Amino acid sequence: MPRMAETEFWRDLTPITTVFRKDALPEVYTADAPTEDERYYVPFTDTVGSRPLWISPTQNRWCDILYARGPGLVNRHYHPQQVFAYTISGKWGYLEHDWVATAGDFVYEAPGEAHTLVAHEHAQPMKVFFNVTGPLIWLDEHGDPAGHFDVFDYIELCRAHYAEVGIGAEYVESLFR
Repeated sequence: MPRMAETEFWRDLTPITTVFRKDALPEVYTADAPTEDERYYVPFTDTVGSRPLWISPTQNRWCDILYARGPGLVNRHYHPQQVFAYTISGKWGYLEHDWVATAGDFVYEAPGEAHTLVAHEHAQPMKVFFNVTGPLIWLDEHGDPAGHFDVFDYIELCRAHYAEVGIGAEYVESLFR
């Protein structure tokens, strides 16, 4: 078994002076990403909201915290690209699968998967970190395409919400990379 460090041995190291390459954008640092401040959660549906953490318009991709205070639903949809999810709190799953995710659970959604996301009743709100690439294709009750939701739709939804709650529409642009 490796020996554990007993002190912060790296304290005497000198930080790199040239952190960013020419034309590189700075990192996005968000303190308290799964915040309790509900103003940061943009309503996706009547019962589920999304806090954007990072947005890439050029990659049609975003990372967010999906949030539901109680039982919730994100309508049926299909992913033509992969999606990653890590559960922070609460309980959620897909009507189409037998598993139910709780705190600490990781989910990989393969391209080509269709599902209906549900938040279960739980003592803690559902908070899940998602890394979404590409659009969500909304599906009707038969599984047929009924619309889409891509990064540009997400950006406009976020701008409108943040303007309405007093955070400011421009907040969204600080997350672009």
